[in-house]
Amino acid sequence: MHHELAYAVTVFMGLFAIMNPIANVPIFLGLTDGDDAATRRKVAGRSLALAFVIVAIFAVAGKLIFDLFGMTMPALRITGGLLVFLIGFHMLQGNGSKVHQPSTDEAKGAREAALGVAVSPLAMPILAGPGTIATAMNFAADGGVTSMLVTIVAFAVLCAITYLLFVSGERFVRLIGASALGVITRMMGLILAVIGTQMVIGGVHGAIRLAG
Repeated sequence: MHHELAYAVTVFMGLFAIMNPIANVPIFLGLTDGDDAATRRKVAGRSLALAFVIVAIFAVAGKLIFDLFGMTMPALRITGGLLVFLIGFHMLQGNGSKVHQPSTDEAKGAREAALGVAVSPLAMPILAGPGTIATAMNFAADGGVTSMLVTIVAFAVLCAITYLLFVSGERFVRLIGASALGVITRMMGLILAVIGTQMVIGGVHGAIRLAG
């Protein structure tokens, strides 16, 4: 029993470190800048639900998926890195949210556009990025069905914690004001661009090793 508990803690801490939900809170705030509280909650819930589904699928059948489509981890890193870089670049320009006091006919479409960040870049590749997927696959393959279930449950708990952190970030928004959040948005844009570049570099290095 002690061994299983220790292993579960190891899996949780490994996933926590690679996904880093605390560091993702400012990114979430920057991507949802200008959105109302209800939209923020929907974005948080949708992004984390999708991230959980993605990680759970790869934990169960990751190797099969990669083999079936001829995918490699370096290719995933490069693609995800380019996407993160582009999002970061747009945030540097101050293009954080698509909802700016929309009127009646525009409100629904604007909110759906805002919810789009839940899929990309939040769910994939920020929350369920190549590093998180690779870590989950490694843990899940470590010891059969038990390891797979522990990995999935640990990531579910992590998603629940991340949701609470994202939702409580609304208080932070009200506290610091719109102008300060604009500065944070640009700072997070720079960080995202750097993260994206690092992901591409890692992917290129991995591809070179595979080719060699």
